[in-house]
Amino acid sequence: GVSYKAVIFEESGVLLPAPHRTATDWEAQSCIPAGTIQQAAQSGGENSLSLQYSRGELTAVEFLQELGQQCFDIANVRVPVHSFLWDLIRKEVIKQLPIMAEAAQCIRAEGLKTALLSHSLCLGDGERFLPLDQQHFDVMVESHQEGMPRPNPGIYKLCLEHLGVQPQESILLDSSSQNLEAAAQLGMKTVKVDDPEAALKELETHLGFPLQGFVPYTRSVRPGMEIPQDRLQKYLEDVLGAHPTAPLQLRQFDHGESTRSYLVKFGGRLLVLKKEEEPPPGPSGSSVPREYRVLKALAEAGVPVPPVLALCEDRSILGTPFFLLEHCAGHIHRAVSLPAVPPRRRGAWYGAMANVLARIHSLELGAAKLQDLGEHGNYIQQQVETWTKQYRAVETHVIPAMERLIQWLPLHFPESQKTTLVHGDFRMDHLVFHPDRPEVLAVLGWKFATLGDPMCDLANNCISFFLPAHFGARRGLRKCDLGHLGIPTAEEYSQMYCGHMGVELPQNWNFYLALAFFRLAVTLQGWHHGSLAGRPAPGDSSPKDAEFVADLAWDFAIKEGFRVFENLPPTKLLLRHSSTWAG
Repeated sequence: GVSYKAVIFEESGVLLPAPHRTATDWEAQSCIPAGTIQQAAQSGGENSLSLQYSRGELTAVEFLQELGQQCFDIANVRVPVHSFLWDLIRKEVIKQLPIMAEAAQCIRAEGLKTALLSHSLCLGDGERFLPLDQQHFDVMVESHQEGMPRPNPGIYKLCLEHLGVQPQESILLDSSSQNLEAAAQLGMKTVKVDDPEAALKELETHLGFPLQGFVPYTRSVRPGMEIPQDRLQKYLEDVLGAHPTAPLQLRQFDHGESTRSYLVKFGGRLLVLKKEEEPPPGPSGSSVPREYRVLKALAEAGVPVPPVLALCEDRSILGTPFFLLEHCAGHIHRAVSLPAVPPRRRGAWYGAMANVLARIHSLELGAAKLQDLGEHGNYIQQQVETWTKQYRAVETHVIPAMERLIQWLPLHFPESQKTTLVHGDFRMDHLVFHPDRPEVLAVLGWKFATLGDPMCDLANNCISFFLPAHFGARRGLRKCDLGHLGIPTAEEYSQMYCGHMGVELPQNWNFYLALAFFRLAVTLQGWHHGSLAGRPAPGDSSPKDAEFVADLAWDFAIKEGFRVFENLPPTKLLLRHSSTWAG
């Protein structure tokens, strides 16, 4: 019945194997009497070198000096323990570290926090034993730096404080009984690590989800969203003509609103399964078959999308239609500030995003056989009508700015609209980038794709420039020092796109931004409406988010209203109906 929020990994004995366990083969190769290292490390009971080291009472350098002296006293020969630790333990780390690192990734994918409790595991030259990716851990605590060697309970209290959790909400993995006892007295759940694989199995029973099979941007399948694996296995065997011996494995993508997108491990292949929801959410006629058709056409036209494999409209398999894609490995940048990219290179990543959007809008519709994907020239009117209808369906209270926008938008439709393929939800976190260079490997999230005004796509893409960095629903760049970050301004980014397209921004650009924020406000209001019905809202959204975004939309409407007003001839000012003056 406990809901755990954090798991703490002890470095020695959990991520790094205990030294004496790996010594037998090395002693034989080095002509050292068998059992020397184990005896030297373990003699002394609770004051043994091994336990002192595990508790953090000895640094790695001190441990090596003491261990070498003990070995000399036992075997009467000089034992190169430094060589032992480098040559052998590091080989064992290669075996033990990956399963623990993968467990940490699985834990964080479920929304829990992780911490690493360390005591400066490094040799005299300062190089750390562990090739750890610190991104696996939310918190790292060095006991020697804090002056609290374990089992001092203060180090566990400090760790819990950094994690922001209560003792009963945490689990500690350690190989030392003394350390575990001290943590348990605080109320922490403990798991003793004698055998790493057995310890992880025990941890899985406490957490209730698997700790292996991690793939970036996925989590375990959410309760109530399971699909019948036996029927899926049979379908895949028939369609793909393969019969792997291992059963398929399923994970679920945690990205955005892709609640029905699954990662399927089938034999040696990674596949993506997109399944239609029932009933489909939001104002979209974009069914799974339609999205499959779009992706197939785009792939054939050379647009970077994941390769499509098969469409299944037989509801007897999984209950609703679904299609299969090849999984496209790469990096998805969740944060528009691109923290994983060096500042001097971030402009190139934005340039690649602008370039691929221009490629989508430059697609020859006839050649791609997409000319009948939607109506020509009526996109914005349809968008306003559809999103207004959706807003009324999820309305919970009066939002004044939304009421004004619903009146204002139809009065300011552009006089002419260009028609191209539009993505409908084009943004940074719908792009799979090459891990090392500014190249878009795949564009995701095509369920709103249709024919429409390309400036709507660009405006939706520019939303993040005007949202605050602390905005939970979708963090943005407003009031950030873009020059310091190495990121173009909204105007510079728009000009990148216009340069690729050979066009200029329309005079009524603020209308497009007002419409983009209106759409986002409807989406956020839908999340709030769903949360009142017991459905968890994506991200860290707040009930007030829709109102905040609606006010931003109205700010752009005001700017557009003043532009219209200032461009009117003096004789026409009094003829203009006051309701069109946004100011």
